[in-house]
Amino acid sequence: MSSGATQKWGNGLVELSRAGLYCPKGGFHIDPWKGVDRALITHGHADHTRVGSSHYTCADIGLPILELRLGKKAPIEGWPYGERRRLGDVWVSFHPAGHVLGSAQIRIESGENVTVITGDYKRHWDPSCHPFEVVPCDTFITESTFGLPIYQWPDPSAEFEKINTWWRRNSEQGRTSVIYAYSLGKAQRILAGIDPKIGPIGVHRAVDEFLPIYRNAGFPIPETVRIGSENPQIIKGSGLFVLPPSAEAKWMSKLGPSSEAAASGWMRVRGMRRWQSYDQGFVISDHADWPTLHQTIQETGAHHIGVTHGYTTEMVRYLREVGHNAFEVPTWFTGDRED
Repeated sequence: MSSGATQKWGNGLVELSRAGLYCPKGGFHIDPWKGVDRALITHGHADHTRVGSSHYTCADIGLPILELRLGKKAPIEGWPYGERRRLGDVWVSFHPAGHVLGSAQIRIESGENVTVITGDYKRHWDPSCHPFEVVPCDTFITESTFGLPIYQWPDPSAEFEKINTWWRRNSEQGRTSVIYAYSLGKAQRILAGIDPKIGPIGVHRAVDEFLPIYRNAGFPIPETVRIGSENPQIIKGSGLFVLPPSAEAKWMSKLGPSSEAAASGWMRVRGMRRWQSYDQGFVISDHADWPTLHQTIQETGAHHIGVTHGYTTEMVRYLREVGHNAFEVPTWFTGDRED
């Protein structure tokens, strides 16, 4: 398949094609925007995993997630983290990104040239996935979902204690606690970090379908019950209900008096919480914040910095001002916006 390349950056190992990032020496795309011959996938969120490719490769621990997204008949191959394999004229390996279960940075090596594409990543504590690994390189393509100085995350353990305090108080007052969190990654991080002794835990079906994968991988997901219109009494008045922001549950009134909260990096801006009419907003993000974006750039030792997914213009401008050779990497977004 012709790459249709229009733009090259850094050491030239990846370029922009009509389908997204393309490695001509390896004959593959990374998180392509449409179907291609061979797709290397950083993680299973809808804006990175799309149907239509002839062959998919991902980190092996994330393979069951891609099967849920793409179907069990999809041609998906999983590689262990850190294992180098030859594709065309380059060596490729997957390395933990700390974003969600199975998320990976993709390292591409040719001679002395190394490019790393992060996909989405974070460096704060998360008991529900493998922690981020710094991968040295000379060209580093980073996400920038929260690439502004205002986005600096508090200590996650303190935010989880706030969730526990909120849930405990609601339970004492006979209110059901409802927390909105993205169905893949954020919801499981919430479940792994809360105190399950406070009360029963219910989950929306969109969250529940991923839980066996996390449990089978050995991550600490507590006992939960899938909640729908037929069984809300299980959590009514004392339990916690975890569901995605996009979920429509017309039966929610059956939960009785409730308090609604959101767990998101966007809660760092107080106005966002008011606009969404949440009672509480917990600043818990599955993306790198401003300080850790720049910490990571420094630690990779990269000479060329590509910026994609988010505040690209602002971050590139800042990076150039402080002396980096930085450039924007265009992307085409589709699907739910996860945080």
